[in-house]
Amino acid sequence: MNDTSQIDAIMAVMQAAFDPQWGEAWNRRQVSDALALPNTFAIVNYTGDDEQKTAGFLVTRHAPGEEELLLIAVHPKYRRQGIAYQMLVQLAKDARERGASRIFLEMRENNPAAELYVKFGFEPIGRRKSYYLLSDGNRMDAITYGVSI
Repeated sequence: MNDTSQIDAIMAVMQAAFDPQWGEAWNRRQVSDALALPNTFAIVNYTGDDEQKTAGFLVTRHAPGEEELLLIAVHPKYRRQGIAYQMLVQLAKDARERGASRIFLEMRENNPAAELYVKFGFEPIGRRKSYYLLSDGNRMDAITYGVSI
């Protein structure tokens, strides 16, 4: 798969999966620029379904000894089928192969994905007060999670 088709797949899910209220979706340039960096990686989950070929994706950045999950999303049509969990399993495998022993992520405090992360073994390890600026001008805390792999 070439870079353009991978970015197309990511953007198809990005547009469907992220609620604009939270301002979490990246634009095409942000995705492209991130994936051009040498230590940034993507996992894309394809369905084989003709209507919507991409079920989900994640983007991650590697640093010595650790991996940071930057984005993860599943198309609403494919949620609650274990796809995000499968991608996290693949991420843990890939991150270990790159020499990581921990994965970190940061998310807004009311993100329903917390259930997925806790199921996978992530634990809250920090809080950034008023970190996120919401579209309505309010602010929300960020929660940092980590898991040993």
